[in-house]
Amino acid sequence: MTSAIFVGMSKLYPLLMVPGFDPRPWGTKDLSPIYPKHRFETKIGEAWLSGDDCKVANGPLAGKTLAQLSTQCQRDLVGDAARDAGRFPLLLKFLFPHEKLSVQVHPDDEQALRVGQPWGKTECWYVADAKPGAQIGLGLKNGVTVRDLEEAIHQQRAEELLNWINVYAGDMIYVAGGTVHTLGPGSVIVETQQQSDTTYRLYDYGRPRELHLKDGMAAVKEKVKSGRVVRLAPVEVSGGRSRHEPLIAAPYFVVDRFEAKERLRLSTRDDFGRTSVQIVVAVEGCGAIEATGMEAVALAKGDAVVVPACAESFQVRPQWSVEFLRAYVPGKKLPEPETRL
Repeated sequence: MTSAIFVGMSKLYPLLMVPGFDPRPWGTKDLSPIYPKHRFETKIGEAWLSGDDCKVANGPLAGKTLAQLSTQCQRDLVGDAARDAGRFPLLLKFLFPHEKLSVQVHPDDEQALRVGQPWGKTECWYVADAKPGAQIGLGLKNGVTVRDLEEAIHQQRAEELLNWINVYAGDMIYVAGGTVHTLGPGSVIVETQQQSDTTYRLYDYGRPRELHLKDGMAAVKEKVKSGRVVRLAPVEVSGGRSRHEPLIAAPYFVVDRFEAKERLRLSTRDDFGRTSVQIVVAVEGCGAIEATGMEAVALAKGDAVVVPACAESFQVRPQWSVEFLRAYVPGKKLPEPETRL
């Protein structure tokens, strides 16, 4: 594979993305600790980093969306592990819940196809920050049926039927398609998911927003493998000055966490020999991403950089130190991760 591909008169390189700040009634005007210098007039719930409509901030391709570049560059951008050559495979975003999110569900692939969607929405949540007492609602309690849930929705007590668990900074939560879930206030989440925005709102605490009970109840699964991911131990790299922590390996995505105090060399090709676009999200510190023959890009807390699959290898060079997540599509379909509630 070539080290870069030309798009018009430009070639691919590590792409710094413009965050897309999305207002939500459960959000906040203060996006600390990720974006301490940003202030907003309306409540922001999400910062989209790699959605189809997210735009490039740097270099000759500035202003292009990931959807446009995926259509034009196909495998050179998304890699050969991605299911669809012409569509960007993963959506990453920050979530800033200041109030409870609606009780909701996303379809799995099978249910999505039934309603004309190309794929479902399985996701995972890395807890970047959490205040004492921060909780999530994840899955139905043992013995609760879909019928029980529907009755509870009409009785305005749906949240009582969920498993509520405390979350702490550093947790990784797996949320399989079909899982009834919600987020409580007090955490900052990095969400990695299939590239889909299909959400069925089941219960919203009386907020004047539309519910999607017909499609939503059809998507609900009583038994799911969602929960807090049982993690592997971190591995020291680069002579012990840096750390690599595997967070989750799942059917649609792999997410790792790195703490780099010196230059790290990474690859867009995985252990199965297939390539994938890499999404790098800085959660602390700053540095730069460099790839041979490509324009380097600076990376600071809150930034996301999309490294095209055709780069083959790239380096993260910290400025003092940088903590970041790396997400990509696995080269073969992996089993669901081991989890606990």
